[in-house]
Amino acid sequence: MKSWVEISKARLKENLRAIQSVAGAGVEVLAVVKANGYGHDAAICGPALVEAKAKWLGVSDVEEGALVRKQLGESSTRMLVMCGMELGDAPVMAQCGLTPVVWTVEHVAAMEKAARAAGQRLDVHLEIDTGMSRQGAQVGADLAAVLERLARSRWVHCEGVMTHLSCSEVAGSSVTESQQARFAEAIEQVLAVGIQPELVHLGNSSAIDEGSTMKWVRETAKKIGAKSMVRPGLAVYGMCLPIESKNGKSDAGGKGMLASKLKPALTWKTHVIGVREIEKGTTVGYGATFTAQRKMRIALIPVGYADGFRREASSGVGNGWVMIAGKKAKVVGRVSMNLTTVDVTGMDVSVGSEVLLLGEGVTADDHARWAGTISYDIVCGVKGNFVAK
Repeated sequence: MKSWVEISKARLKENLRAIQSVAGAGVEVLAVVKANGYGHDAAICGPALVEAKAKWLGVSDVEEGALVRKQLGESSTRMLVMCGMELGDAPVMAQCGLTPVVWTVEHVAAMEKAARAAGQRLDVHLEIDTGMSRQGAQVGADLAAVLERLARSRWVHCEGVMTHLSCSEVAGSSVTESQQARFAEAIEQVLAVGIQPELVHLGNSSAIDEGSTMKWVRETAKKIGAKSMVRPGLAVYGMCLPIESKNGKSDAGGKGMLASKLKPALTWKTHVIGVREIEKGTTVGYGATFTAQRKMRIALIPVGYADGFRREASSGVGNGWVMIAGKKAKVVGRVSMNLTTVDVTGMDVSVGSEVLLLGEGVTADDHARWAGTISYDIVCGVKGNFVAK
């Protein structure tokens, strides 16, 4: 194998238990496996999370939902299709037992048609746009039109009402407070037409970690006779974004309620395929951006930006590194499409030595810092042969 990715099923299960403990007793946990399990391979993660008693999984679209459903076999695990709905998706939703997120009259009409054809009433979750301006019905006339169709529908049941927070990683965010107020207004609209949802949800990984919305959503749900649900994604895989203060600075004190309880489930590895010594003055890589200031020993690894090891990790840019035998081996020169060179001067390294690309000592947050991005972006881009551990 050029590179391989080990996924710890034990850590996935431990993370799910940690999420449940922080979210609170009685709160439903929907484990998000969209985008191929955030780059962790949904074929491994979905069944592992179901083994850990996850009652809900979240997928991107009907295609992904159908694949995960097939992998789960006869499991009764519910599945929410989170990322938009095309009208032609409705029949597959019904056939595969998938629950769509809806927010337009057309969505409801498409699900009604599919439900009639299937001869069964279908559940949907209604999304409210409280500030993301992405998915969701806007409070007022827009929402009223969707609710009118849902309220008189014989074939579609509004099981859940949801929204999505835009600044959940910001402690005490005024934006979050504003979104809560709009969501509360939307719930009043929902109840006013006689719809009684069983689930109310708005929280992602950062919302659980930051904590300020959890009590509010639990109390809001309880007040209307519903159950609250959370939708952790990144946290399932052992990571959370840093909690930020209102001025945009990261909270170096690590005050999040969840992050310290999590362990990354992904380890990415490869092998050294070449070792050479170079003299002082020798240049390395495209553009000759690195010149040896001394005699050096460098190792070649068969991974580059086409595999998800970002070009920004190049020396002089992100100054990235890998781990070999528990030591940092810094990137030398530019990361190429499928090859990278690293400094192994003074290290006991030979062809075949194992290289840790992402894991203990070189985290997704490290990769994100080199690339000027977030850990979500990093793990979703990793390529290799996936192995369950």
